[in-house]
Amino acid sequence: MGRKKGLPEFEETAPDGFDPANPYKDPVAMVEMREHIVREKWIQIEKAKILREKVKWCYRVEGVNHYQKCRLLVQQYLDSTRGVGWGKDHRPISLHGPKPEAVEAE
Repeated sequence: MGRKKGLPEFEETAPDGFDPANPYKDPVAMVEMREHIVREKWIQIEKAKILREKVKWCYRVEGVNHYQKCRLLVQQYLDSTRGVGWGKDHRPISLHGPKPEAVEAE
């Protein structure tokens, strides 16, 4: 069994045939869009992990001066963690918003 040559090629852009208004119109484009979103999320998560390690290292090295010396690195880390994760951030509000309350008739 030999080694494979090269790395697999991935599309870096969203699929062409995906329609956000009607995602179930083209099932193949829907699956490709889901894979694209998952891939982008993993990239964001890994960037945040790398920045977290840099912040830890900076805190250890700088000691009591970490407030001034690591400020920009901490700001980059905080910016990178906003909107990262597997939560409900990109789904429409109708899927994760508060449920409408039933109005009682008097």
